Amino acid sequence: MTTIASNRFVQIRRDLHQIPEPGFQEFKTQQYLLDYIASLPQERLEVRTWRTGILVNVKGTAPERRYGYRADMDGLPIPEDTGYEFKSTHPGFMHACGHDLHMTIGLGILSHFAHHAIRDDLTFIFQPAEEGPGGAKPMLECEELQDLMPDEIFGLHIAPEYPVGTVATKPGILFANTSELFIDLKGKGGHAAFPHKANDMVIAACQLVGQLQTIISRNVDPLDSSVITIGKIEGGTKQNIIAENARLEGTIRTFSAETMTRVKARIEALVRGIEAGFECSASIDYGSNYRQVFNDPQVTSEFMTWVQETQQDAIQFIESKEAMTGEDFGYFLERIPGFMFWLGVDTPYGLHHAKLEPSENAIDTAIQLMTRYLTWRASK
Repeated sequence: MTTIASNRFVQIRRDLHQIPEPGFQEFKTQQYLLDYIASLPQERLEVRTWRTGILVNVKGTAPERRYGYRADMDGLPIPEDTGYEFKSTHPGFMHACGHDLHMTIGLGILSHFAHHAIRDDLTFIFQPAEEGPGGAKPMLECEELQDLMPDEIFGLHIAPEYPVGTVATKPGILFANTSELFIDLKGKGGHAAFPHKANDMVIAACQLVGQLQTIISRNVDPLDSSVITIGKIEGGTKQNIIAENARLEGTIRTFSAETMTRVKARIEALVRGIEAGFECSASIDYGSNYRQVFNDPQVTSEFMTWVQETQQDAIQFIESKEAMTGEDFGYFLERIPGFMFWLGVDTPYGLHHAKLEPSENAIDTAIQLMTRYLTWRASK
Protein backbone atom coordinates (compact mmCIF):
# COMPACT_ATOMS: atom_id res chain seq x y z
CA MET A 1 0.00 0.00 0.00
CA THR A 2 1.33 3.42 -0.97
CA THR A 3 1.47 5.99 1.82
CA ILE A 4 2.10 9.72 1.83
CA ALA A 5 5.60 10.69 3.07
CA SER A 6 5.43 10.87 6.85
CA ASN A 7 7.85 13.79 7.19
CA ARG A 8 5.27 15.97 5.46
CA PHE A 9 2.84 15.26 8.27
CA VAL A 10 5.41 15.85 10.98
CA GLN A 11 5.75 19.39 9.62
CA ILE A 12 1.98 19.79 9.49
CA ARG A 13 1.77 18.72 13.13
CA ARG A 14 4.40 21.30 14.06
CA ASP A 15 2.58 24.02 12.15
CA LEU A 16 -0.69 23.19 13.91
CA HIS A 17 1.07 22.98 17.28
CA GLN A 18 2.02 26.64 16.97
CA ILE A 19 -1.55 27.92 16.56
CA PRO A 20 -3.69 26.42 19.36
CA GLU A 21 -7.05 28.18 19.69
CA PRO A 22 -10.02 27.91 22.08
CA GLY A 23 -13.29 26.22 21.17
CA PHE A 24 -15.24 27.84 18.32
CA GLN A 25 -12.35 30.26 17.79
CA GLU A 26 -10.20 27.90 15.70
CA PHE A 27 -10.05 30.37 12.80
CA LYS A 28 -6.36 29.97 11.91
CA THR A 29 -6.61 26.23 12.41
CA GLN A 30 -9.63 25.94 10.13
CA GLN A 31 -7.94 27.97 7.39
CA TYR A 32 -4.76 25.89 7.63
CA LEU A 33 -6.75 22.68 7.24
CA LEU A 34 -8.79 24.08 4.36
CA ASP A 35 -5.63 25.21 2.55
CA TYR A 36 -4.13 21.74 2.86
CA ILE A 37 -7.33 20.00 1.78
CA ALA A 38 -7.49 22.28 -1.27
CA SER A 39 -4.03 21.01 -2.31
CA LEU A 40 -5.36 17.44 -2.65
CA PRO A 41 -6.94 15.95 -5.79
CA GLN A 42 -10.50 17.27 -5.76
CA GLU A 43 -12.26 14.79 -8.10
CA ARG A 44 -13.80 12.78 -5.26
CA LEU A 45 -13.86 15.44 -2.53
CA GLU A 46 -16.68 17.67 -1.33
CA VAL A 47 -15.75 20.17 1.39
CA ARG A 48 -18.21 21.88 3.72
CA THR A 49 -17.68 24.16 6.72
CA TRP A 50 -19.73 24.53 9.88
CA ARG A 51 -18.72 27.33 12.24
CA THR A 52 -14.98 26.64 12.71
CA GLY A 53 -15.31 22.95 11.82
CA ILE A 54 -14.88 21.15 8.50
CA LEU A 55 -16.65 18.23 6.83
CA VAL A 56 -15.06 16.42 3.88
CA ASN A 57 -16.96 13.87 1.82
CA VAL A 58 -14.81 11.39 -0.11
CA LYS A 59 -16.90 9.69 -2.80
CA GLY A 60 -16.56 5.94 -3.17
CA THR A 61 -16.51 4.07 -6.46
CA ALA A 62 -19.69 2.08 -5.80
CA PRO A 63 -20.86 3.12 -2.31
CA GLU A 64 -23.05 0.89 -0.20
CA ARG A 65 -22.15 2.39 3.19
CA ARG A 66 -20.50 5.48 4.63
CA TYR A 67 -17.70 5.45 7.20
CA GLY A 68 -16.76 8.44 9.35
CA TYR A 69 -13.50 9.57 10.90
CA ARG A 70 -13.43 12.38 13.47
CA ALA A 71 -10.55 14.57 14.67
CA ASP A 72 -10.87 17.39 17.22
CA MET A 73 -9.32 20.82 16.65
CA ASP A 74 -9.12 23.08 19.72
CA GLY A 75 -6.30 23.81 22.15
CA LEU A 76 -6.21 24.41 25.91
CA PRO A 77 -5.60 27.54 28.04
CA ILE A 78 -2.24 26.22 29.29
CA PRO A 79 1.06 28.16 28.97
CA GLU A 80 3.46 25.84 27.15
CA ASP A 81 6.57 24.57 28.93
CA THR A 82 8.03 22.13 26.39
CA GLY A 83 11.50 22.16 24.87
CA TYR A 84 10.11 22.54 21.36
CA GLU A 85 11.55 25.00 18.87
CA PHE A 86 8.04 25.12 17.40
CA LYS A 87 6.24 26.24 20.57
CA SER A 88 2.82 27.81 20.61
CA THR A 89 2.77 31.34 19.20
CA HIS A 90 -0.48 32.06 21.05
CA PRO A 91 0.42 33.11 24.61
CA GLY A 92 -1.37 31.12 27.28
CA PHE A 93 -2.59 28.41 24.90
CA MET A 94 -1.16 25.02 24.00
CA HIS A 95 -2.09 21.80 22.24
CA ALA A 96 -1.70 19.89 25.49
CA CYS A 97 -4.21 17.15 24.68
CA GLY A 98 -2.82 16.00 21.34
CA HIS A 99 -5.37 17.60 19.05
CA ASP A 100 -2.51 18.75 16.80
CA LEU A 101 -1.66 15.06 16.26
CA HIS A 102 -5.34 14.13 15.91
CA MET A 103 -5.85 16.64 13.10
CA THR A 104 -2.59 15.68 11.40
CA ILE A 105 -3.53 11.99 11.42
CA GLY A 106 -6.96 12.88 10.04
CA LEU A 107 -5.32 14.79 7.19
CA GLY A 108 -2.99 11.86 6.52
CA ILE A 109 -5.87 9.40 6.23
CA LEU A 110 -7.83 11.84 4.07
CA SER A 111 -4.78 12.34 1.82
CA HIS A 112 -4.52 8.62 1.20
CA PHE A 113 -8.14 8.27 0.13
CA ALA A 114 -8.02 11.41 -2.00
CA HIS A 115 -5.37 9.54 -4.04
CA HIS A 116 -6.70 5.95 -3.66
CA ALA A 117 -10.38 5.27 -4.26
CA ILE A 118 -12.33 2.68 -2.27
CA ARG A 119 -15.84 1.36 -2.77
CA ASP A 120 -17.64 3.13 0.06
CA ASP A 121 -18.04 6.82 0.92
CA LEU A 122 -16.05 8.43 3.72
CA THR A 123 -16.90 11.45 5.89
CA PHE A 124 -14.00 13.23 7.59
CA ILE A 125 -15.13 15.39 10.50
CA PHE A 126 -12.77 18.04 11.86
CA GLN A 127 -14.66 19.05 14.99
CA PRO A 128 -14.15 22.24 17.00
CA ALA A 129 -14.58 22.85 20.72
CA GLU A 130 -13.97 19.38 22.16
CA GLU A 131 -12.38 20.86 25.29
CA GLY A 132 -15.38 23.15 25.69
CA PRO A 133 -18.05 24.30 25.36
CA GLY A 134 -18.58 21.10 23.36
CA GLY A 135 -18.71 20.90 19.57
CA ALA A 136 -19.83 17.31 18.94
CA LYS A 137 -23.48 17.64 19.93
CA PRO A 138 -24.29 20.77 17.87
CA MET A 139 -22.21 19.48 14.96
CA LEU A 140 -24.26 16.27 14.90
CA GLU A 141 -27.38 18.39 14.59
CA CYS A 142 -26.07 20.78 11.93
CA GLU A 143 -27.63 20.76 8.46
CA GLU A 144 -24.25 20.37 6.77
CA LEU A 145 -23.75 16.88 8.24
CA GLN A 146 -27.19 15.37 7.73
CA ASP A 147 -26.69 13.85 4.27
CA LEU A 148 -23.09 12.89 5.14
CA MET A 149 -24.01 11.03 8.35
CA PRO A 150 -21.84 7.89 8.65
CA ASP A 151 -23.14 4.39 9.20
CA GLU A 152 -20.10 3.78 11.42
CA ILE A 153 -17.63 6.23 12.95
CA PHE A 154 -14.11 6.01 14.35
CA GLY A 155 -11.68 8.19 16.26
CA LEU A 156 -8.53 8.00 18.35
CA HIS A 157 -6.93 9.75 21.30
CA ILE A 158 -3.23 9.89 22.10
CA ALA A 159 -2.10 7.95 25.18
CA PRO A 160 1.12 9.23 26.80
CA GLU A 161 1.61 6.07 28.85
CA TYR A 162 1.75 3.62 25.92
CA PRO A 163 4.78 3.11 23.64
CA VAL A 164 4.64 4.13 20.01
CA GLY A 165 3.19 1.28 17.98
CA THR A 166 0.62 0.44 20.66
CA VAL A 167 -3.14 0.58 20.18
CA ALA A 168 -5.53 0.05 23.09
CA THR A 169 -9.31 -0.10 23.31
CA LYS A 170 -12.20 -2.25 24.55
CA PRO A 171 -15.85 -2.93 23.75
CA GLY A 172 -18.37 -1.01 25.83
CA ILE A 173 -17.60 1.96 28.04
CA LEU A 174 -14.17 3.50 27.47
CA PHE A 175 -14.52 7.07 28.84
CA ALA A 176 -16.82 8.41 31.55
CA ASN A 177 -19.84 10.69 31.55
CA THR A 178 -18.51 14.13 32.50
CA SER A 179 -19.91 17.44 33.64
CA GLU A 180 -18.31 20.73 34.53
CA LEU A 181 -19.27 22.22 37.89
CA PHE A 182 -19.35 25.91 38.85
CA ILE A 183 -20.77 27.04 42.20
CA ASP A 184 -21.03 30.71 43.16
CA LEU A 185 -21.64 31.77 46.77
CA LYS A 186 -22.68 35.27 47.82
CA GLY A 187 -22.70 36.49 51.42
CA LYS A 188 -21.81 39.81 53.04
CA GLY A 189 -18.35 41.37 53.02
CA GLY A 190 -16.81 43.32 55.86
CA HIS A 191 -13.75 44.25 57.89
CA ALA A 192 -11.63 41.33 59.11
CA ALA A 193 -11.74 42.78 62.64
CA PHE A 194 -15.55 42.52 62.79
CA PRO A 195 -16.46 39.03 61.52
CA HIS A 196 -19.79 39.09 63.38
CA LYS A 197 -20.99 41.89 61.09
CA ALA A 198 -20.16 40.00 57.89
CA ASN A 199 -20.95 36.66 56.26
CA ASP A 200 -17.72 34.98 55.16
CA MET A 201 -17.92 33.06 51.87
CA VAL A 202 -14.38 31.66 52.21
CA ILE A 203 -15.60 29.72 55.26
CA ALA A 204 -18.75 28.64 53.42
CA ALA A 205 -16.72 27.51 50.39
CA CYS A 206 -14.32 25.49 52.55
CA GLN A 207 -17.20 23.76 54.27
CA LEU A 208 -18.83 22.98 50.94
CA VAL A 209 -15.66 21.47 49.44
CA GLY A 210 -15.44 19.02 52.32
CA GLN A 211 -19.13 18.14 52.08
CA LEU A 212 -18.93 17.53 48.33
CA GLN A 213 -16.34 14.80 48.90
CA THR A 214 -18.83 12.87 51.04
CA ILE A 215 -21.07 12.34 48.00
CA ILE A 216 -18.68 9.84 46.45
CA SER A 217 -17.82 8.13 49.72
CA ARG A 218 -21.33 7.95 51.15
CA ASN A 219 -23.93 8.34 48.37
CA VAL A 220 -22.48 6.27 45.51
CA ASP A 221 -22.12 2.49 45.45
CA PRO A 222 -18.41 1.73 46.08
CA LEU A 223 -18.46 -0.58 43.03
CA ASP A 224 -19.79 2.23 40.81
CA SER A 225 -16.79 4.50 40.25
CA SER A 226 -17.32 8.27 40.33
CA VAL A 227 -15.23 11.39 40.88
CA ILE A 228 -15.88 14.94 42.07
CA THR A 229 -12.85 17.19 41.82
CA ILE A 230 -12.77 20.86 42.78
CA GLY A 231 -9.81 22.21 40.84
CA LYS A 232 -10.14 25.92 41.51
CA ILE A 233 -11.40 28.18 44.29
CA GLU A 234 -11.66 31.96 44.13
CA GLY A 235 -12.79 34.16 47.00
CA GLY A 236 -12.23 37.59 48.49
CA THR A 237 -10.18 40.59 47.46
CA LYS A 238 -7.64 41.31 50.24
CA GLN A 239 -6.22 39.62 53.30
CA ASN A 240 -8.03 41.90 55.77
CA ILE A 241 -11.42 41.93 54.05
CA ILE A 242 -13.99 39.24 54.72
CA ALA A 243 -14.97 37.68 51.41
CA GLU A 244 -18.43 38.51 50.14
CA ASN A 245 -18.13 36.13 47.18
CA ALA A 246 -16.55 32.76 46.51
CA ARG A 247 -16.51 30.52 43.44
CA LEU A 248 -15.78 26.80 43.17
CA GLU A 249 -14.88 25.26 39.81
CA GLY A 250 -14.65 21.53 39.30
CA THR A 251 -15.67 18.44 37.39
CA ILE A 252 -17.93 15.41 37.90
CA ARG A 253 -17.21 12.03 36.29
CA THR A 254 -19.30 8.87 36.42
CA PHE A 255 -19.54 5.60 34.51
CA SER A 256 -23.33 5.70 34.31
CA ALA A 257 -25.81 8.42 33.38
CA GLU A 258 -28.00 7.44 36.34
CA THR A 259 -25.14 8.01 38.79
CA MET A 260 -24.47 11.43 37.23
CA THR A 261 -28.11 12.37 37.92
CA ARG A 262 -27.84 11.12 41.50
CA VAL A 263 -24.57 12.97 42.14
CA LYS A 264 -26.00 16.25 40.83
CA ALA A 265 -29.07 15.86 43.03
CA ARG A 266 -26.82 15.47 46.08
CA ILE A 267 -24.71 18.49 45.08
CA GLU A 268 -27.87 20.57 44.88
CA ALA A 269 -29.06 19.35 48.28
CA LEU A 270 -25.71 20.21 49.90
CA VAL A 271 -25.65 23.65 48.31
CA ARG A 272 -29.15 24.33 49.66
CA GLY A 273 -27.81 23.34 53.07
CA ILE A 274 -24.93 25.82 52.74
CA GLU A 275 -27.42 28.55 51.84
CA ALA A 276 -29.45 27.80 54.96
CA GLY A 277 -26.51 27.26 57.28
CA PHE A 278 -24.54 30.33 56.22
CA GLU A 279 -27.48 32.60 55.33
CA CYS A 280 -26.08 33.18 51.86
CA SER A 281 -27.23 32.72 48.29
CA ALA A 282 -25.78 30.21 45.84
CA SER A 283 -26.04 29.24 42.19
CA ILE A 284 -24.90 26.14 40.31
CA ASP A 285 -23.86 25.93 36.66
CA TYR A 286 -23.01 22.52 35.17
CA GLY A 287 -21.34 24.02 32.10
CA SER A 288 -20.47 21.47 29.41
CA ASN A 289 -21.77 17.93 29.85
CA TYR A 290 -20.31 15.04 27.83
CA ARG A 291 -21.81 11.63 27.24
CA GLN A 292 -19.83 8.50 27.98
CA VAL A 293 -17.67 7.09 25.18
CA PHE A 294 -19.35 3.72 24.65
CA ASN A 295 -17.70 1.61 21.97
CA ASP A 296 -20.10 -0.50 19.93
CA PRO A 297 -19.35 -4.08 21.08
CA GLN A 298 -19.60 -5.76 17.68
CA VAL A 299 -17.74 -3.15 15.63
CA THR A 300 -15.05 -2.79 18.29
CA SER A 301 -14.54 -6.54 18.66
CA GLU A 302 -14.16 -6.86 14.88
CA PHE A 303 -11.55 -4.08 14.91
CA MET A 304 -9.65 -5.71 17.77
CA THR A 305 -9.62 -9.06 15.97
CA TRP A 306 -8.51 -7.43 12.72
CA VAL A 307 -5.63 -5.61 14.44
CA GLN A 308 -4.40 -8.72 16.22
CA GLU A 309 -4.69 -11.00 13.18
CA THR A 310 -3.37 -8.71 10.44
CA GLN A 311 -1.08 -6.13 12.07
CA GLN A 312 1.22 -8.37 14.15
CA ASP A 313 4.47 -6.75 12.99
CA ALA A 314 3.20 -3.19 12.97
CA ILE A 315 0.98 -2.86 16.06
CA GLN A 316 1.03 -4.09 19.64
CA PHE A 317 -2.59 -4.38 20.75
CA ILE A 318 -3.68 -4.02 24.39
CA GLU A 319 -7.22 -4.42 25.68
CA SER A 320 -7.51 -1.32 27.83
CA LYS A 321 -9.55 -0.57 30.92
CA GLU A 322 -12.16 2.14 31.11
CA ALA A 323 -10.94 5.59 32.21
CA MET A 324 -12.46 8.62 33.92
CA THR A 325 -11.37 10.84 31.05
CA GLY A 326 -14.09 12.68 29.15
CA GLU A 327 -14.57 13.12 25.40
CA ASP A 328 -17.48 14.61 23.49
CA PHE A 329 -16.97 11.93 20.83
CA GLY A 330 -19.42 10.09 23.08
CA TYR A 331 -22.24 12.05 21.42
CA PHE A 332 -21.27 10.59 18.04
CA LEU A 333 -21.14 7.07 19.47
CA GLU A 334 -24.52 7.54 21.14
CA ARG A 335 -26.05 7.92 17.68
CA ILE A 336 -23.63 6.05 15.37
CA PRO A 337 -22.00 2.62 15.94
CA GLY A 338 -18.22 2.82 16.14
CA PHE A 339 -15.31 3.15 18.53
CA MET A 340 -12.46 5.25 19.87
CA PHE A 341 -9.03 3.85 20.62
CA TRP A 342 -5.91 4.96 22.46
CA LEU A 343 -2.77 5.59 20.39
CA GLY A 344 0.58 5.22 22.18
CA VAL A 345 2.80 8.32 21.99
CA ASP A 346 5.41 7.47 24.68
CA THR A 347 5.89 10.61 26.80
CA PRO A 348 6.37 10.89 30.58
CA TYR A 349 3.98 13.82 30.88
CA GLY A 350 0.23 13.26 30.92
CA LEU A 351 -2.60 14.84 28.98
CA HIS A 352 -3.22 18.53 29.77
CA HIS A 353 0.35 18.92 31.05
CA ALA A 354 2.41 21.94 29.99
CA LYS A 355 5.37 19.68 29.16
CA LEU A 356 3.49 17.16 27.00
CA GLU A 357 5.73 16.11 24.08
CA PRO A 358 4.12 13.16 22.25
CA SER A 359 6.32 11.18 19.88
CA GLU A 360 5.77 12.22 16.28
CA ASN A 361 6.54 8.64 15.19
CA ALA A 362 2.99 7.80 16.23
CA ILE A 363 1.60 9.90 13.36
CA ASP A 364 2.70 7.49 10.64
CA THR A 365 1.65 4.51 12.78
CA ALA A 366 -1.92 5.84 13.02
CA ILE A 367 -2.20 6.91 9.38
CA GLN A 368 -1.13 3.50 8.11
CA LEU A 369 -3.31 1.64 10.61
CA MET A 370 -6.48 3.55 9.73
CA THR A 371 -5.96 3.60 5.97
CA ARG A 372 -5.54 -0.19 6.06
CA TYR A 373 -8.51 -0.64 8.37
CA LEU A 374 -10.87 1.57 6.36
CA THR A 375 -9.80 -0.13 3.13
CA TRP A 376 -10.53 -3.52 4.71
CA ARG A 377 -13.81 -2.33 6.24
CA ALA A 378 -15.04 -1.00 2.90
CA SER A 379 -14.23 -4.30 1.16
CA LYS A 380 -16.36 -6.47 3.46
